[in-house]
Amino acid sequence: MAACIQALAIRATLPSTFLGTSQVSWRRQQRLVLANPSSSRVSAWFKFGNRGLDSQGAGIYGSQKRDDFNKDDVEQYFNYMGMLATEGSYDKMDALLNEGLHPVDILLLMASSEGDKPKIEELLRAGASYTVKDGEGRTALDRAKDDEIRDLIQNFQTVPSP
Repeated sequence: MAACIQALAIRATLPSTFLGTSQVSWRRQQRLVLANPSSSRVSAWFKFGNRGLDSQGAGIYGSQKRDDFNKDDVEQYFNYMGMLATEGSYDKMDALLNEGLHPVDILLLMASSEGDKPKIEELLRAGASYTVKDGEGRTALDRAKDDEIRDLIQNFQTVPSP
């Protein structure tokens, strides 16, 4: 108790509880003047959609090719889709990677079993092969979550870029 009182007494003798108070100064308030909103115009320097590029044409989504995918993409997808939480370990992912399969084909196997339509379309557009087999001898068609996914994979046709 005496130590607490002594510490309070020492603190009370300090001129200020804030450090650097000698550096504080008053500044004159500045006023910011904005243009009349009705007379201001803003134009974008980029164009999307029917006025220019879509996300695929802009190289943001779907413009990747087969060799643009790597092991990191497989791990990110494994984590993103919650497969790590379901499986409890990276064993299945590592097994697919250790079989020497191309990462884009591994991603197609995973997306097919998850029923992830947009990812399946992206991967097929990039050149993934649905005939590649996993360690158990199953293809993306065999691993398809349902008939709708199986039909999507079998009937997918790439649209040539303009």
